[in-house]
Amino acid sequence: MTEPSGSGPWDHRDTDAIPTQYRRADPTPLDGDFVGNRGRVFALALRTGIFTVLTLGIYRFWMKTRLRRFYWSSVRFGGVPAEYLGDPLEKLLGFLFAVVILAFYIGVVNLALMFLSYSLFQDNFVAYLLSFVGVVPLWFYARYRARRYVLARTRWRGIRFGLEPGAWGYAWRAILYWFITLISGGLLWPLMTFRLEKYRTDRTWYGDCKLEQEGRWTMLLPAMRHMLLALLVGGLSIGVGLYAIPAAFLLPLFCLPWFAFGLAYYRAKSFELLTNAKRAGDIVFLSKPRPMRVFGIYLWGNLLGGLVASFFLVPLGLAAVAMLGTLIGLENSTGMVLETFASGTLTLIGILSYFAFFLAWSAVTHAFVTLPLWAHFSETLTVIDPGSLGHIRQRARDDFEEAEGFAEALDVGAAI
Repeated sequence: MTEPSGSGPWDHRDTDAIPTQYRRADPTPLDGDFVGNRGRVFALALRTGIFTVLTLGIYRFWMKTRLRRFYWSSVRFGGVPAEYLGDPLEKLLGFLFAVVILAFYIGVVNLALMFLSYSLFQDNFVAYLLSFVGVVPLWFYARYRARRYVLARTRWRGIRFGLEPGAWGYAWRAILYWFITLISGGLLWPLMTFRLEKYRTDRTWYGDCKLEQEGRWTMLLPAMRHMLLALLVGGLSIGVGLYAIPAAFLLPLFCLPWFAFGLAYYRAKSFELLTNAKRAGDIVFLSKPRPMRVFGIYLWGNLLGGLVASFFLVPLGLAAVAMLGTLIGLENSTGMVLETFASGTLTLIGILSYFAFFLAWSAVTHAFVTLPLWAHFSETLTVIDPGSLGHIRQRARDDFEEAEGFAEALDVGAAI
């Protein structure tokens, strides 16, 4: 970002948001920028998605690597791009290792649970319940390990990031805070957000510089106001509709988009508050995302994604209807051969429709949801460096050969 001539380094930023103790005489603001464009990421996501389908899913490890390299290299602070150095072969081998472990769990542990469930309760419900409960810790364990791998393969200014081991510690904390959040009816969601973010941040390194998450969880409470108000108004309107004014049942229809905006607002404000409370030595951060912009990206991006993806279903659907009508008309004269042909053809059309829809959806959402979100959060973030970056030294490489295997096998959202 070009600084206006004759202006101070903070004239284009909200200086009141900078903690007083970090307002140095000559701080260096490294403004965030994002240089990726929709056309490139759309073509990349579509092309790699097609290769993934053609290789029966094997190419997805290369697909994810190429997409990450695109996004990482598009994010720049002070004009310096980030680098992603992940190896798709590492991901593939890690996935195969995780599949072996999970196969043992599914094949042996679940068999034992099923035997005990039928022996003690004459039913399989307890076995399924315990099996699900047993997977939950693995789900959080996999998320933490995926983050560790991604940070270990990320560099900026040639310096590696890193995350200390602690996956099981994260897993039991995540289960505890999710339980607290659920029994509180969602009111303690900020507590969970803050505690888990602090656990991850306090174990994150940039070179030999450790990050710290400061602040308190209560600072996130105001970020929930739109969600809470939407739920309160919706609940009251249902009560009024039941006992007094039936027309009040229409009010929750308004509360649904309000609640959706509340989710986007919470994401933007919690990111801002948590980021502004982070530090890495003397380095601090200034984030100012706009909640309405984040909500607009989610709303219009997903609507556009669904609309564009639907176009891929229309011709295939029309072809299926036309073929079905033709074959039904000829069935009496040609017998079972055409019926078998119709069944196979319609199955093929259904498979093609399914993959075409999701390939288009993935490519469009990358172009109109994921990329705009990355751009917005990057462009509204500043790294405030009082001269410490030049003193940070390289950290040892974290081999971490299992990569994101468990995250891939459990599908825990370890994508971009």
